[in-house]
Amino acid sequence: MICATLRIRFNSFMNNGLVRVGTSGYSFDDWRGAFYPEKIEKTKMLDYYVGHFDTVEINSTYYGVPHPRVFEAMAKKTPEGFDFMVKAHQSLTHKRDQLEQETPKYLEAIKPLVESGKFKGVLAQFPWSFQRVPAHLDYLRKCRQALDNLPLFIEFRHSSWIEQDTFDLLKSLEIGYVSVDEPQLEKMIEPLAVATKAVGYVRFHGRNSKDWYSGSGSDRYNYSYSRDELTEWAEKIRRLKKDTEVIYLFFNNCHLGQAVFNAKQMMEMLDVQRN
Repeated sequence: MICATLRIRFNSFMNNGLVRVGTSGYSFDDWRGAFYPEKIEKTKMLDYYVGHFDTVEINSTYYGVPHPRVFEAMAKKTPEGFDFMVKAHQSLTHKRDQLEQETPKYLEAIKPLVESGKFKGVLAQFPWSFQRVPAHLDYLRKCRQALDNLPLFIEFRHSSWIEQDTFDLLKSLEIGYVSVDEPQLEKMIEPLAVATKAVGYVRFHGRNSKDWYSGSGSDRYNYSYSRDELTEWAEKIRRLKKDTEVIYLFFNNCHLGQAVFNAKQMMEMLDVQRN
């Protein structure tokens, strides 16, 4: 369980009505030259990133849970007001029989971020195979319990979840729905802008249908949004602001730094002011 002294920090969203924009990860070799200076060291990438964005989504935790010192260093490197969303380990979303075994390690790892006040939530991205059936509804309740009162945001990939009962359940469990933009392949999620709590969350995966299943991880997210495509989302986000206190937008089309370019375009469209 998370100790009581940490709980007061979990819902400390003080940016009423704001939109915060960042990317899904920051430590990419192919961003050198496209965003980072060509010869930048890996250890200096976060220092450079915070000069352009004030939030980031950490995705590497899906593959492995780092030592708490890793997040302690991140907290120290980033300025006051910088926000982190941290992806759940695969034991929560994909290898679900390991939830109880692995979750305490995840909670211990993120503890320095929580104590710093910069941790804003857990991102749980479920696979397409995780469809809406009674057992999976029960599993969402189990996840909520396992993560104590940490802010939790869930991304579905299968369209069976898109119905009012799902949104009502998420609201009752105080779980945020993650809106997504992704290829419109069979039974995938349509680009709806929905919030089930005061914090909105949108992820932009790109629309590379050709490589979504057949390409490498990098190829899957090789996509650059057009201005017209971003404009459509900008309108949705403006409407979503009326029902939320803060909305986080993360661009996951990270191939060759395209996420950075599109994130900056969206910031301009929405007149996002950095802290």
